Amino acid sequence: MPLIKEPRKKAEDISVVYELKEKLGEGSFSEVRVAQHRRTQRLVAVKCIHKRALKGKESLLENEIAVLRKIDHTNIVSLEETFETPTKLYLVMTLVTGGELLDRILERGNYTEKDASRVIHQVLEAVKYLHQLGIVHRDLKPENLLYESPLEDSKIVISDFGLSKMEEQGALSTACGTPAYVAPELLQQKTYGKEVDLWAVGVISYILLCGYPPFYDENDTKLYKQIIKAEFEFDSPYWDAISDSAKDFISHLLQKDPEKRYNCEQALKHPWISGGAALEKNIHDSVSEQIQKNFAKSQWKRAFNATVVVRHLSKRSLAVEDEGEMQDSAAGGADSL
Repeated sequence: MPLIKEPRKKAEDISVVYELKEKLGEGSFSEVRVAQHRRTQRLVAVKCIHKRALKGKESLLENEIAVLRKIDHTNIVSLEETFETPTKLYLVMTLVTGGELLDRILERGNYTEKDASRVIHQVLEAVKYLHQLGIVHRDLKPENLLYESPLEDSKIVISDFGLSKMEEQGALSTACGTPAYVAPELLQQKTYGKEVDLWAVGVISYILLCGYPPFYDENDTKLYKQIIKAEFEFDSPYWDAISDSAKDFISHLLQKDPEKRYNCEQALKHPWISGGAALEKNIHDSVSEQIQKNFAKSQWKRAFNATVVVRHLSKRSLAVEDEGEMQDSAAGGADSL
């Protein structure tokens, strides 16, 4: 039975339209290849999914494709068309070649608040667009923020919509996401909404300015308790050179009460984003040192690279189930969109 309903393009064989080239990534049930359109010569990323290996995860894939088909934004990775055979599913995606956000920061010689502000501005514009469509991403994190190309002025694109949901599907209540980026209400078995994405933007903004996360513990249960309390610090000396405006911006996003948390419109109007308050002092050495220190730890590699779904939430325990196979970037990972 076909997995994709009403595909954008029907063809007996994808090779009629595209020439599949080198492999970009490989996972347990799929691989991603560079492909070139035979007529236009344009390069794209094609995810080749083995349908037999998808058993039990068909609904996740169907949901992600349904979400991506609604999206058309310059800062969001695009699903351009699909092909399906009895054994394989092919998803033709925007080819993103600029690498992950944190890796690009490490490569820079100069990095400022202004640079971080520009990144967050683009993210907020994309998230605002999603929210206007009634889509909640639910897994925003640095790994899912990619540069379109290696060029210095390349734009940021959001990827990985495996956990995204459309509000029209009903109230959101499933506890899901990546541990360090989930909002307090999501961990408290409450229904929640778009506000969880703004919390994640706050966590990302914090990391971009100091190189480490606002909430951290080797033990997930203790980490979740920190998040639920929503207590964090702007530690010295790492935050001494950071503007009060940046701290104010982050504080409005990392609000425990989602009703008091900034929405996208409010965040975009904040002086740190739109008013020129972001400083241009070079903070590269401090930030890059902390990125290497904090995101090289084995625990953080697990939390950073594997998307988890929180299954059992209670006052005594918070257990997580790895759903990482569905979560990598279209251009770099093989087991998600």
